[in-house]
Amino acid sequence: MKRWYVVTTYSGFENSVKQDIERRTESMNMTHLVYQVLVPEEIEEVKDKKGNIKQKVNKMFPGYVFVEMEVDGEMDEKAWFMVRNTPKVTGFLGSSGGGAKPVPVPKNEMDEILRKLGLISKPKFEIEVGNRVEIIDGSFKGMIGDVSQIAPEKEELTVLIEMFGRLTPMEFNFKQVKKI
Repeated sequence: MKRWYVVTTYSGFENSVKQDIERRTESMNMTHLVYQVLVPEEIEEVKDKKGNIKQKVNKMFPGYVFVEMEVDGEMDEKAWFMVRNTPKVTGFLGSSGGGAKPVPVPKNEMDEILRKLGLISKPKFEIEVGNRVEIIDGSFKGMIGDVSQIAPEKEELTVLIEMFGRLTPMEFNFKQVKKI
């Protein structure tokens, strides 16, 4: 099972740590355990003193490198050891030390980072205004209503649910509803 982990590094050495982990993964034949190494960066446009616009690359998470690794099996210990002992790596985020396994980044948080970098796209949402939906999560689970508004940028929609004999607009996350 692949999961993403955050490796802490000396600030300013994120790219060299990324390269070192990739080289060590190849040389130690661990490509089946360490899949990707990522230093999230974003480009910002800034004006210099003369008013010229220049592009500047900023690290989204200074001092951190993201590593996608295998977490099941006996070999994962070797991969963690290899990454942890890479020069300029200070450890894993979420590990208390003493050989404790680190905590992986939650999938929804990592998906958001990968979306910002353009490495994955947002899942398509098949529901349109006027469709009938069932609430599948939350305190209104099991209720049925009609979609009145969709806000794709916030991944939310408004559903008209009958409560106390009248239609009441309620907001739900895309994941809380399914089309009937």
